[in-house]
Amino acid sequence: MGLPEFLETDPISSSSWPESPSIYTAGHRQESSFFYPVAARLAGEILPVVRFSELNRPGSGFDCCAVCLHEFENEDEIRRLTNCQHIFHRSCLDRWMMGYNQMTCPLCRTPFIPDDQQVAFNQRIWSESNSVSGLTGESNQLRIWN
Repeated sequence: MGLPEFLETDPISSSSWPESPSIYTAGHRQESSFFYPVAARLAGEILPVVRFSELNRPGSGFDCCAVCLHEFENEDEIRRLTNCQHIFHRSCLDRWMMGYNQMTCPLCRTPFIPDDQQVAFNQRIWSESNSVSGLTGESNQLRIWN
């Protein structure tokens, strides 16, 4: 029995992802887009999403997602990393970024954010972190509750 037998049959099925945690504010639990780490959420906003069929990839050799090991289908949503050009299923890369707080390519560990955009990206993280801490009443820290 090999690794593929242990993997989900549908790499982008939302039912295979964990439940979204809730954020605790003012004595109430509420769903929030801020439960993901701020940096990962912002990186997800700047990484392009396209259909696999839209990629101009003659002879690229990208036949399967290195995260889930499933072959790409023409209708799959793909994220292409701008620094290294590696591609992954959108849901696989989003889980890598937001579920595991990773900010580098799963294959080559190249940072997601290009060097020329890093200063602006860091400023957005700082700004978003401060606005989130105002919601929780805590200093640059979120409490996550499952």
